[in-house]
Amino acid sequence: MSIDPDKLKLFSFLLFSKLEGAVTSGMVHLGDRLGLYRALAAAPRALTTTQLAAATGLHERWVREWAYNQAAAKLISFSSLRSNLPTIDDDTFYLTPEQRAVLADESHPAFGMGMFHRLPQTMESLKRLPETFRTGVGYDYDSHGPEGAVGIERSFEPWNLANLLPVVLPAMPELPARLTTGISAADVGCGAGGAVLRLAREFPASRFVGYDISKHALARAHERLAETGLANARFADPRTEPLPTDHSLHFVSTFDCIHDMTHPAAVMQAIRAALHDDGVWLLVDIKAHDGFVMNAEKNPMASLMYGVSVMSCLSSAMSTPDGAGLGTLGLSAGTAETMARAAGFTRFERLAVEHSVNAFYAIRP
Repeated sequence: MSIDPDKLKLFSFLLFSKLEGAVTSGMVHLGDRLGLYRALAAAPRALTTTQLAAATGLHERWVREWAYNQAAAKLISFSSLRSNLPTIDDDTFYLTPEQRAVLADESHPAFGMGMFHRLPQTMESLKRLPETFRTGVGYDYDSHGPEGAVGIERSFEPWNLANLLPVVLPAMPELPARLTTGISAADVGCGAGGAVLRLAREFPASRFVGYDISKHALARAHERLAETGLANARFADPRTEPLPTDHSLHFVSTFDCIHDMTHPAAVMQAIRAALHDDGVWLLVDIKAHDGFVMNAEKNPMASLMYGVSVMSCLSSAMSTPDGAGLGTLGLSAGTAETMARAAGFTRFERLAVEHSVNAFYAIRP
């Protein structure tokens, strides 16, 4: 077969556009880690790289090259005097309100630095993955170290903390009143504990337990709990303290974790055994379709998600030889409902909660 030179050029460009994204992602990690975005966000006006370097205590020449990358990638904004004899101080850099929300405001629901926070740990997995491809056995989330847990925390908590109380809970109309009166609840796969602590603070009459198997996430959760002084929340490792089996819980939540689990069906069965007959399980997981073709056609971020799955989600889901291996896009609504019914649940409802990545389900016995 002959090679079409125009198609060859286009394909080469496509390939190296992926490399550009990877390299620029590394620069995003540095911008977050070194406080460059925060300095730009805090400045009352656009900054030269000399001023940005002074504000962050960094070397100007390195800051300049970083800023050029970010501006060329259209991640930060710039203006230029366009003088006949340009100098470094002719170019100034700033963040638009939208860029500030995503890059620098950790309280904004659109904050997006979590995955970039843990980027070095995620990419480090490339050294282990050849052997994983040979053996079929991956690595759990603790293989990413403490920074991996912090990255997950920074990825999901901004949206969850901003929307859990005003948007998500009211989608299950009976739940807020029951939490106010006082019930027992659990968050399975609680990570660093943000949802548990937010709910415990809002509903002091209820009792909350967060379960996770990550030692790094649990350490962070215990640290944060000690800072709050809340008496109606605690955290546990389900391998040493399993969920109750007496149907004593009236609310269970799982946020973005079922697809990561080695034995999700067993966890669903444990949730059913823990949940009262009039209780509700809030399942929040990645919005997925049935099969690759649908995911590729309907999800513009499908290639990213399948890649992240190899380096993180699928790796976790197959971190034991008998792991189920759902992966990032493995828990479609149909799969979730089939598994939930097999675990003993009879009612499955997709909630009218809008999110760019996640789907929300209320599952009842």
